Amino acid sequence: MSSDSRTQSMVFGSPWPELNDGLHYNDVVPPSDSEIALIEFYSNKYKNSAPRQGWLQRIQNGQISVDGRVVKDPYTILSGDSELVYHRLPWKEPDAPYLLQILYEDDHMIALNKPSGLQVLPGGLFQQRTVLKQLYWHLRRQNSSLTSQESHPVPVHRLGRGTSGILLCAKTKVAKTCLAAYFANGTSLVGSNRKAEHGGTRQISKIYRALVTGIISEDKVVINQPIGIVRYPGVAKGLYVASPSGKPALSKVEIIERDGQQNRTLVQVEIESGRPQQIRIHLSFIGHPLLGDPLYIAGGQPRWFDSESIDESYAQDGGYQRPTNPVPGDCGYYLHAHRLVLSHPTTKETITITAPLPSILKTQDEVGE
Repeated sequence: MSSDSRTQSMVFGSPWPELNDGLHYNDVVPPSDSEIALIEFYSNKYKNSAPRQGWLQRIQNGQISVDGRVVKDPYTILSGDSELVYHRLPWKEPDAPYLLQILYEDDHMIALNKPSGLQVLPGGLFQQRTVLKQLYWHLRRQNSSLTSQESHPVPVHRLGRGTSGILLCAKTKVAKTCLAAYFANGTSLVGSNRKAEHGGTRQISKIYRALVTGIISEDKVVINQPIGIVRYPGVAKGLYVASPSGKPALSKVEIIERDGQQNRTLVQVEIESGRPQQIRIHLSFIGHPLLGDPLYIAGGQPRWFDSESIDESYAQDGGYQRPTNPVPGDCGYYLHAHRLVLSHPTTKETITITAPLPSILKTQDEVGE
């Protein structure tokens, strides 16, 4: 069944408040950390959040409580099982779009057309300005008695902040389990013998449209370069890059249109695995990074790389300054999740969902239509 019969043309979204609500981080002191100073606990456990001087500032600013009492002395000795709360003060998050288009919706799932520049889940500087928050607000408007965030739709796959297009979300626990398994199974089939065992059948297919630098001479390219992680300033869990020791990843690239005058190629990419930043890494690996990509260059490596460089300066809230080098959440590239074909999580009928193409990712014929 095509998504056309259940397409929702509705667009929703609420403007972002000037400041978010801040955050509260809760900890219980383990026995192994009893008798250590408050500053030692935070500067050791959360060194990726702030340098030692930044944690001193936060403590002296009254942002940390111990067993319900604000403590400003950084050398307060902790007891085992004490309850700690760090209050991250409200801040103005970077600008982000907030309008979302519903491409498909039924009782089990909802597919959204995500704009470039909007983060899917909370992380880093974006704790409120996310798809997840807009979904929650949208459902609250529809059902004022909603009290549990567990009741609202949740994304079941990744989509980078700079990537636009289809984002699939589950509305029930059954759908979440099923859809998450579709994506996980697709990734696990790559690089294993399970594909033959399953007869090559895939329960979900993801097709993207992208604009890359340079002219790709072949009409079709299969990229099976593994993707691994390296240390990288400003990315606490490491940066994904092309790496021979990484995990298997497979992308199928098909040329749609070549533009010799502007030295760029419009491509369609089907990914059979779901590694983070996979398309950006794979296309740059073959020497054709996405047009405008601030991070990845030819070879599937970052444009700027010094794994030992750490800026110890800290921002007004005590945390590290935003890195000056490019990071994965930076936008500027052209990548769009264009089509999704899947087996419905409950009825098992085939569902096809399509997100309208941005004009820059259309062929000359498509622009003229």
